[in-house]
Amino acid sequence: MDAAATLFIARGIDATTIDDIVAAADVAKGTFYHYFTAKADVLVALRDRFSQGFVTRVAAAVDACPATDAVARLQRWTATAVDAYLDAYQLHDVVFHDYRHDRRQSQEKDVVIEQVLGILTVGIQAGTWSIESPRSTAMVIFHGMHGVVDDAIAAGHPDRGRIVQTLTDLFLRMLRVADRTI
Repeated sequence: MDAAATLFIARGIDATTIDDIVAAADVAKGTFYHYFTAKADVLVALRDRFSQGFVTRVAAAVDACPATDAVARLQRWTATAVDAYLDAYQLHDVVFHDYRHDRRQSQEKDVVIEQVLGILTVGIQAGTWSIESPRSTAMVIFHGMHGVVDDAIAAGHPDRGRIVQTLTDLFLRMLRVADRTI
């Protein structure tokens, strides 16, 4: 999978063959077929690995915050999600943007949205904020983070600290939380 990821990033999915992958991984073609039936299966596995790594990394950071401090948890989610995305955006672009799937929502995206929804729910229960539509708010936070980071990458200057501060300020204002710095 590491060999495939490197080749997909460097050459693109269409230009990479199974022969290229097995040569880069230094394994026999039969070994490839022991684990995968086609190149598309590698892509699905890479997507799953990316998503699980993202969610695990963000969850560990969020879980380091007090369970009842929804503001701190949202701030930590934002900072860690931005870092995780910037650290692996090339692979992200390959496995999520070059790959076409037949459904509008992906399970991988839903897992991250559920993670944000959990933070928002803690804030609702604690009275930190009142949200009429928590799932929609979680989706806005997820897609907002994603869009802002994509824009910074495209502009050629992904300043992590600035992105995190901007997003945190926007999210907390959106949730009507008094100004709080990270």
